Amino acid sequence: MKHLTPRCIVAELDRYVVGQDKAKRSVAIAVRNRWRRQQLPPDIREDVVPKNIIMIGPTGVGKTEIARRLAGLVDAPFVKVEASRYTEVGYHGRDVESIIRDLVETAYNMVMLEERGQVIEKARAKAEDEILESLLPPVELDGVVDAAEHSRRLESHERTKDKIRTKLRSGELDERDVEITSEEKAIPTVEIISSQGVEQMGVDFQNMFERLVPTKQVTRKIKVGEAREMLTQQAAEAMSDREKVRREAVKRAEETGIVFLDEIDKIAATSKKDGGGPDVSREGVQRDLLPIVEGTSVLTRYGIVRTDHILFMAAGAFHSAKPSDLVPELQGRFPIRVELGDLGKDEFMRILTEPRNALTRQYAELMGADGVHVEFTADALEQVAEVAVQANRAMQNIGARRLHTVLETLMEDVSFDAPEMSGKTVKIDAAYVRERLQDIIEDEDLSRYIL
Repeated sequence: MKHLTPRCIVAELDRYVVGQDKAKRSVAIAVRNRWRRQQLPPDIREDVVPKNIIMIGPTGVGKTEIARRLAGLVDAPFVKVEASRYTEVGYHGRDVESIIRDLVETAYNMVMLEERGQVIEKARAKAEDEILESLLPPVELDGVVDAAEHSRRLESHERTKDKIRTKLRSGELDERDVEITSEEKAIPTVEIISSQGVEQMGVDFQNMFERLVPTKQVTRKIKVGEAREMLTQQAAEAMSDREKVRREAVKRAEETGIVFLDEIDKIAATSKKDGGGPDVSREGVQRDLLPIVEGTSVLTRYGIVRTDHILFMAAGAFHSAKPSDLVPELQGRFPIRVELGDLGKDEFMRILTEPRNALTRQYAELMGADGVHVEFTADALEQVAEVAVQANRAMQNIGARRLHTVLETLMEDVSFDAPEMSGKTVKIDAAYVRERLQDIIEDEDLSRYIL
């Protein structure tokens, strides 16, 4: 993070998200401030809280993508949740703290992968030794009294073992059968019906059953390649320091965790002139979320997690509601608000050409798997962008997601026939686009159905 300046973060986000410079700058500053906070003296550090962000804009303009790419860039635990899920039928004070438990679970999996990566070489060596013991019969030393003969047999056994190890590592023995003995636990599946979450009850039933159920030795015959992978994973897990991973996971969730609250406008109270007045359940969800955003302690299976320094990024279209419709206390916890603009033809052209994962490149690579070379001309891309703009204007504006529907329709014939077209080149130009899409665009009902 020391070298990951706001300018570098924005430059990295530019590789995946077109436009929305204001939103990128805001999230880059928020993430950089987390690193700056770590450099402060402890007495000041605790009082510096993250500057939570609300991103306002229609669907398909890059809100979720910015948050997801940002979390991946800084290697932070990330969880996305739709705020509207807590207003669904059956909402009965559903535990919104499950958001934090999901975040810690993500952090734990991240740290566990790192921990296993540090011991993977030792685990692989241990797995190889177990397989070699099964493949190679033990050296016969019974009745050997001559020291020279004893030494010769041992050296011969080691040379044979090294030769088999070389073949094992090269994959020559992957299809050979081998008998492997491993430890397994028959852990029962228990479903607990409760108005509270299991974590709220203060008991980790899964780990409790793992400790109670005895292990048993199971011998089975499997392929060497499968056995090597299975034994390596088992050894890596056994070598991992679970307590260390647990502590680091809690710390990482607290210090670098990012929670993305999507559809937050769906829990904002609608204005009275729309009829019905404020929705009690919506405001109730806001009240439930408030302590988590403000800073509280949440009980998880890995320990107590403080939410004071978790970064919350909220997003919503805010078509029928405004950020000011949120309860004042929750508004105050999201001091930074950025508006993401609608995407037009120019932005669609950039989306089709600039990002590393541009849709045109994705389709070209997909067809390349069948041996078909696809070329998109500049005028074809311009025509596709124009069609997407028209479709968004005539129907609901779904932003860049409209490009997916347009391109999928455009490429349908090529995708279907690609296996029989191996070795051929397909040139997608403006005429091709008009031929495939013109009838759909002109027929409004068909356009709504297909695009």
